Amino acid sequence: MDKNIKASFDNSAGNSGEKPVSGSDKPIVLVGLMGVGKTTVGRRLAKRMNLAFVDADEEIERAAGLTVEEIFSRFGEGYFRDGERRVITRLLEGQRQIIATGGGAFMNNETRALILEKAIAIWLDADLETLVKRVGRRNTRPLLKSGDPAKILANLAATRNPVYATAHIHVMGNDSPHEITVAKIIEALQR
Repeated sequence: MDKNIKASFDNSAGNSGEKPVSGSDKPIVLVGLMGVGKTTVGRRLAKRMNLAFVDADEEIERAAGLTVEEIFSRFGEGYFRDGERRVITRLLEGQRQIIATGGGAFMNNETRALILEKAIAIWLDADLETLVKRVGRRNTRPLLKSGDPAKILANLAATRNPVYATAHIHVMGNDSPHEITVAKIIEALQR
C-alpha cells in the first residue's frame, strides 16, 4: 500500500456532532448491500437523533485523495478493504455518530467483529427489485461494472445476507420512503 495513502486512511478526521438526548453512547453503524439507502437513511437518522453523520466511503476517498472507483481500479479490492477497515476502526473510536459503511465492509471478519463489539450494527435490507432500481441511478459502483447488476446483486445477497444477519438489528426498507425506514430504526433502537 502506498505509504502516503495508508497514513491518510489512518489519520483523516471524522465528523463531530452533539450528544444525543438519550440512549446508548455507542456509534450506530449501517450495513447492507449497495443501493439499500445507507447514506440517505443515515443522514436522516443522524438529523433525527441529533448526531453527526459520516459515510465511510467518503472518508476513504478523502483520506486517499481518490474515488472508491479509482482505488479499486488502480490498487484492487484487497487494498481498498484494508484502507476501509482502518478508516472504520478510527471512526468507531470517536464520539457517537451514525456511520454508513460500504456494502462489503461488514464482510471483513476483523471489521465486522469491531463493529459488533463497539457499535450498534443495523442491517438495512431491501428486496432485489428495489436494489436494482436504486443502483441503476448511479454508475459509480465498481462491483457492478462487470456484468448484469441484477445477477451481481442476487449473488452478493446470497453470499452477504447471512453475514449481515449477524447485525444487532435488522430493518427492511424496500421501496418505502426513507423517513419510514428511519422511524423503524428509531423504534428498534428504543426496544
